[in-house]
Amino acid sequence: MSYRPFRSIGRCLLAASAVSFGIVSLSAQTAPSTTAPSGPNPSRVDLFVGYSYFGAHGEVKPSDIPYSSINVGAIGSGAYYFNKYVGGEVVYVSHHGFGGDTGQSNDGFDSLSAGPIFRAPMQNFTLFAHGLVGIGRLLGPNNDNPALFEHEPWTYGPALTVGGGMDYDTPLFHHHLGIRLFQADFRYVHADFGPVATTVTPPFTTVPPVYGTPWLGGRANLNGVDLSTGILWHIGSVVPPPPVTYACAVTAPTGPIYPGDVVTITGTATNLAAKGKTNYTWTSDSGPVSGSADVASIDTKSLQPGNYTVKGKISQGNKVYQNAECSAQFTVTPFAPPTVGCSANPSTVNPGDPSTITASGVSPQNRPLTYSYSATAGSISGNTSTATLTTAGVAPGTVTVTCNVVDDKGQSASQMTTVTVAAPVVAPTPVTTTSLCTIAFNRDVKRPTRVDNEAKACLDDIALSAQRDPQAKLAVIGNAAANEKMAEHKAAERAVNEKAYLVTEKGVDSSRISVYTGSAGDKSAATTIIPVGATLDTTGLTPVDESAIKVQPRKSLGAGHRHHHKG
Repeated sequence: MSYRPFRSIGRCLLAASAVSFGIVSLSAQTAPSTTAPSGPNPSRVDLFVGYSYFGAHGEVKPSDIPYSSINVGAIGSGAYYFNKYVGGEVVYVSHHGFGGDTGQSNDGFDSLSAGPIFRAPMQNFTLFAHGLVGIGRLLGPNNDNPALFEHEPWTYGPALTVGGGMDYDTPLFHHHLGIRLFQADFRYVHADFGPVATTVTPPFTTVPPVYGTPWLGGRANLNGVDLSTGILWHIGSVVPPPPVTYACAVTAPTGPIYPGDVVTITGTATNLAAKGKTNYTWTSDSGPVSGSADVASIDTKSLQPGNYTVKGKISQGNKVYQNAECSAQFTVTPFAPPTVGCSANPSTVNPGDPSTITASGVSPQNRPLTYSYSATAGSISGNTSTATLTTAGVAPGTVTVTCNVVDDKGQSASQMTTVTVAAPVVAPTPVTTTSLCTIAFNRDVKRPTRVDNEAKACLDDIALSAQRDPQAKLAVIGNAAANEKMAEHKAAERAVNEKAYLVTEKGVDSSRISVYTGSAGDKSAATTIIPVGATLDTTGLTPVDESAIKVQPRKSLGAGHRHHHKG
């Protein structure tokens, strides 16, 4: 028999290390570049099945026949975790050797153990360690002595296990599937095979039994390293998933809600499980709610203005964290009353003339409007946005017109305007200028522009006319004969001299008198009175620059001069 257990153990450890390194490298290469999640959510239950190699180290005493390593074996375990780190585990391993009698005479070891398990979850990987106590079943050892094929029968004994390993948590099947990269356990089993089978011959030495004896007897304290790898199936989770949250809001209409609008409420859930049925329910104090998914609607046509609340509920199971509720409020706003403007065109009419009345009605919510009108006098007709006021027989004065609108909800508005019926117009007497008397300058040859005594009567009459109408103006127009030298200058002197007499002798305000030169063609000064409202026709007249004319005061000549003048 060849007994080289540690060489086989070394090969298995090397293979397990290579597999672990490959898995870690693949995980590093395929990991997303984004920030990793905050931490793992460990499973509640782990089920493991896989291959197991048992490197035995021990002998049957007192026969000193060693046990051989067993390359083919199976392992299965189930672990239940009380929290993130600690749990309990049950492990079953089976190692049966192969031989000519189908393993019945070769090395064999089975065990069923239970005990605590400890783990350290990390991102994508989990380290674990356990200590187990149980029962072992031992067979063998494989005796390759060609003369003797004695072996021990299947015998039960206590078994102890301590060890640990590393798991890789794959994303497959929603992170349910894992790979046990390696599990290394130290196992100890004690088996008592009963009395040692011996043949006593002189000189009383103990020898192995003869061929055919079914067992050797004795005992075995078997140590061994158990190396395993396989697959895991994760069930449940120790840390409950984050609770479902649910928020809902009114998403339509986006502005004020009026009776008749359909209100849309949208629910937004977070932390929903990827699998499983999701149930939605909606209720409201406004009445029935339509919708069985995350969107619901309420018809407000029968609702009175006011505040209402709608509630939504989402459920993925019976656990508290699988249920959530939300609520949203909405307000049904009453329709705003209409407004109206009222105007008249024209706003002033003669008796009997019509006026068009225009009502500018507006409903903020575009409700249909009905128009009506009333007037304090006359008659008005029309039921649209325009009407006609008739003023036949209406006395002069003010007529008040009222424009009315009412919507289909009975809400109304009014506005007033006025129309003035004018009194009949009496044509006013036109205000005109009046020509007064004219002064002649023909008698005094030496002083042809001086105002003489014979002009006094005319000038007094002019002053009297100015006194009768103190608001009137006077226009003095001086003229000259065509054959006079410096005719224009002499005409200006005659006008200025007359003004000077009226101001100094008769006390007429100089600001009331304007002087002009005219084109009458004789030696005269004509005067025109201009009442308020009248306009002087200045055609052919030229204003006189009084600063350029020297006034000649009115003086009587001596007797000789007068006599000569008369002769």
